[in-house]
Amino acid sequence: MSEVSTFRLYLLRAMYLYIAVGLAIFKLPALLHPENLSRYPSVVLCVLCAFALLAVLGIRYPLKMLPLLFFEFLWKAIWVVVFGLPLLLSGQLDPGTTETLTSTLNGVVLVPLVMPWGYVLKQYLKASGDRWGKKQVTALASESTNPDGDGVSTGVHQPADVPSKGRRAPTKG
Repeated sequence: MSEVSTFRLYLLRAMYLYIAVGLAIFKLPALLHPENLSRYPSVVLCVLCAFALLAVLGIRYPLKMLPLLFFEFLWKAIWVVVFGLPLLLSGQLDPGTTETLTSTLNGVVLVPLVMPWGYVLKQYLKASGDRWGKKQVTALASESTNPDGDGVSTGVHQPADVPSKGRRAPTKG
């Protein structure tokens, strides 16, 4: 975490707060009166409310919750490219769609500005991925031949070198 400045962490926290408060103001009232919603808008509302709750977690854990900001940026960028810009360029924007385009562009512009790109590059693109199979268990040195050759065990267990094919490496001495 030391490679991300305190200022950048505060920017991230401000972004999470902006998302949580914005969704609480504009979406929470509809959640309190769900009888007015049809099936699809009710699903979208629940997803956005869950998103707002996760954004609150982002205030406390700004780096651990970065995937939430990835999601925020990606869905908004896709909407702008696939729906917003074609409607804008064809002159078919109605007032409701104009409002959606404006609020969506907020996320497309603000999220990349607060994102700690060096950290993202190091942690998400350059770092090795998590393993896919079972964890390999290393053998203990005490199970192999005694390196001193005197037959006395010291009771100290040190991991033996285990090559990738599961065979033990030859001991020195």
